[in-house]
Amino acid sequence: MAVTREDLVSAFRELILTTANRIPADVYEAIRDADMSEDNPLAKAQLGAILRNMELACKRGRPICQDTGTPYLFLEIGDGFPLRSQVIEAFKDAIRSVTREGVLRPNAVDPLYARNSGDNTGRYIPWIHVDLVPGDRVDVKFMLKGGGSEAPSRLVMTPPLKGWSKLKEAVIRAVAEYGPLPCPPLIVGVAVAAGGDIALSLAKKSLFRPIGVRNSDPKAARLEEELYKALNKLGVGPHGFGGKYTVLDVKFDYAYRHPASFAIGVVTSCWATRRATMTIESSGEWRITSKHLYPSNGSCVTG
Repeated sequence: MAVTREDLVSAFRELILTTANRIPADVYEAIRDADMSEDNPLAKAQLGAILRNMELACKRGRPICQDTGTPYLFLEIGDGFPLRSQVIEAFKDAIRSVTREGVLRPNAVDPLYARNSGDNTGRYIPWIHVDLVPGDRVDVKFMLKGGGSEAPSRLVMTPPLKGWSKLKEAVIRAVAEYGPLPCPPLIVGVAVAAGGDIALSLAKKSLFRPIGVRNSDPKAARLEEELYKALNKLGVGPHGFGGKYTVLDVKFDYAYRHPASFAIGVVTSCWATRRATMTIESSGEWRITSKHLYPSNGSCVTG
């Protein structure tokens, strides 16, 4: 049997619920490891509270954070997938449905008229990026991005000769200036490109790479490590209480740039980094491909 519109809505509903209610396994494990190694009592107390919050959300099937975020969707649609033109509208149906049920807080506000749409959809929301690729399936990356974690985001356009020094300065300044406001420990996405729109989009998309997984390019991987160490030396710590962990990781990506341009995009994600990935087959079968915290025998496990 071929995939139907109802199959798409059902798959997307499960994707949204998983993202809102179950923290990614790599984020949970990173917070747990930080808690085990932290010796600042105030920071350790914050990390412990974060872990309990994650576990309660998992057990009770409730959102991890009261700010259920802005929906960002990255789609790779196979050119042989039967319902290519219906994928986006099916996702909007799913997010409206989950919002009506009270799982997601309505966060889509018209900036001109100060009206909330009430269903997390509106002009260019959800924000959706589509790539047409070979094959007959759909691969999905989905993120619920908290509003406070957007505050440190920035775009820096700099002369190419100053590019790398300006990049390090921009990343460190972004995290230092906002301190506890974006709810650290953070994951930081950084990208370089020809234009600002490309740099910011790549920086945000880099946040899907699991914590601890380095860029495959050795020079880029060294930059991630360098920035990770520099940011944790700031001592902001969980919710601004100091300690070893201001960031959980740094992700770097890049696109070829114009000889006269060096665009730097910096994006941060709070400790409640809610992201998930999914594959939908042309038959209608689907599966969540990312690992999350989930309930099992009265407790929560990762898998």
